[in-house]
Amino acid sequence: MVQVKLDSNGPIISPSAWTPAQFSDSRAWSFTLTSAQQRALVDCGRGANHSVLRRDLGAPAEKWSHILNSGPGFVRLRGFPTGVLTAPEIERAYLALGTLLGVPVGQDREGNLITHIRDERRAGPGIRRYQTSLSQDFHSDASDLVGLLCLRPAAKGGRSKIVSAHALYNEMLSRAPHLVEVMYRPMPWSRHAEPRPGEISHFELAPFTTIDGMPRISFIAWFIRQSQHHPGAPRLTADQLAALDLAEEIANDPSRQITMEFRVGDVQLLNNTTVLHAREAYTDHDDPALRRHLLRLWLTVEASRADDVLRGGSPDVSVDP
Repeated sequence: MVQVKLDSNGPIISPSAWTPAQFSDSRAWSFTLTSAQQRALVDCGRGANHSVLRRDLGAPAEKWSHILNSGPGFVRLRGFPTGVLTAPEIERAYLALGTLLGVPVGQDREGNLITHIRDERRAGPGIRRYQTSLSQDFHSDASDLVGLLCLRPAAKGGRSKIVSAHALYNEMLSRAPHLVEVMYRPMPWSRHAEPRPGEISHFELAPFTTIDGMPRISFIAWFIRQSQHHPGAPRLTADQLAALDLAEEIANDPSRQITMEFRVGDVQLLNNTTVLHAREAYTDHDDPALRRHLLRLWLTVEASRADDVLRGGSPDVSVDP
């Protein structure tokens, strides 16, 4: 767990409240898989028992888990062996890797454990932003941890950007403490799914929640704003809109961001309780076989500090990566 010092209504003092200046050396969070670790993933992808993976990746996975859950909250792995595995084998190996860090959870109403992140080149009300080449602003996902495995990068653009959610919290507290209080109150969120019989089109959740002394930031500002399209949703107040605007302004300050270029075989792992992520727009290849393609994995961890509404891969709150 992240060790947090939080005075009454005071700033978070924790490794999770970081600035990019603290990470001039990427070796603190970026790790290249060894040949033995790659072979273990290949074996698991081809049906071997997970004990093979625990033997070769168990110790480093403990280190990665510590960074994710008790440190800054982000890790990059390089060299996942996508080139020697079939598509089903890649998914099997990726899920096996995930079990070293948490428990995979469903990302949609069908309970699929892996989501394909690519531009589907379709239009319509059911298309999500992760199915397009559009940019996505800073947000968190509906799980404790989120993983993205790069099968193919874009022809141009599509960089990932991350910021410390806890540093954002501290900056909001410094600039406008009354808006931090506003973020602790429930706001309406659009479900972005066809409601089941008897369901309403929105739910309510506070973007900030303190659980066991830990501020948990559940932030998808466009879900909150788009709730206003539903007549039955509570109307957002001027203070609520100002709080969302300020959070986005802080997150979009380049001096607060770490930017990552995805390479084939990269796995980005983030703690959704302490890190917000975004994606730049991108230009894809014309050849469908070369187009940008990532695999998303959602994980819950035993020592979660998250609100249960947004930690178990709730199919009604699935978000864009």
